[in-house]
Amino acid sequence: MEVLPKKIKHSHLKLRRSEIIQSYLMIALSVLGLALFVIYPLGWTLRWCMFRFSGILTPKFVGLSNFIRIFGENGFRYWQSVGNTFVFAIGKLIIELPLALVLAYLLAGKLKGSSFFRSVYFMPSMLSVAVMGIVFYYLFGSYNGVINEWIAALGGTKISWFGDGALSMIVIMITSVWQNFGINMLFFMTGLQSIPLEMYEAAAIDGASSTQRFFYITIPMLGPVTQMVVMNALLGSLKVTDLVLAMTNGAPNGKTEMMMSYIYKQFFSSAQSGTANNYGYAAALTIVTACILGLVTIFYLRATKRGSEIY
Repeated sequence: MEVLPKKIKHSHLKLRRSEIIQSYLMIALSVLGLALFVIYPLGWTLRWCMFRFSGILTPKFVGLSNFIRIFGENGFRYWQSVGNTFVFAIGKLIIELPLALVLAYLLAGKLKGSSFFRSVYFMPSMLSVAVMGIVFYYLFGSYNGVINEWIAALGGTKISWFGDGALSMIVIMITSVWQNFGINMLFFMTGLQSIPLEMYEAAAIDGASSTQRFFYITIPMLGPVTQMVVMNALLGSLKVTDLVLAMTNGAPNGKTEMMMSYIYKQFFSSAQSGTANNYGYAAALTIVTACILGLVTIFYLRATKRGSEIY
């Protein structure tokens, strides 16, 4: 058995030690970020969910009172916001995802100027959500908004877009679709590039039309990508906050209030909503909301498990 010289053995040990140190340094920032932005906030939330605390007065232990309040009559506003959130998420995704898929399918082909349109469709995703919300707020302004000016120019009557709950929700959906369909389009395009061209060629030889190839080849082969895209889009829509705060702040009468915007107002006092800091109740709301999102994720993954598999 050959024995390595001491110098070579020492250099190997030194090299291995440096690799271990380098590995720890590479993951140090990720671990630090996880501790600061996930573990610490989670621990803070679990700590205060059983207290009544405004940030000024001495915290008072109240046990499960905050959770009882959520599921009691005083929790009506929260459950209203939960319903609004699901209406918003389902309504916008019914339009957003098919739009992103169709555009991805068209631009993945050899169309002239496809690179230009990819960039144009993706640009709204790079803008700040708050800025986008303010822009669309003025576009749909009740008095001098661009949309109402067009309606008036065509002989119609100006619409109070933000005076009705249903219309306000539609405006928020339109803004969110415009903001997010571009990034989902790119995800679908990535999945389309992984589909072998031979499958399309074989189907074309067998006489399959472009529509048949789309429904019988493209959509089934995009199963795993579609599962990921829908889940991310659904959870992102259920966690919408800044868009609502920038556009309606929950008005009129809480009909556009979302789960996260309602929790935000409980954490931080708002002169417009008339709420005061209520860290304990907000922490309890956060836990209940996390459970709702977790249940939605589990149900969705189980429901789409078979569709995400490619045979």
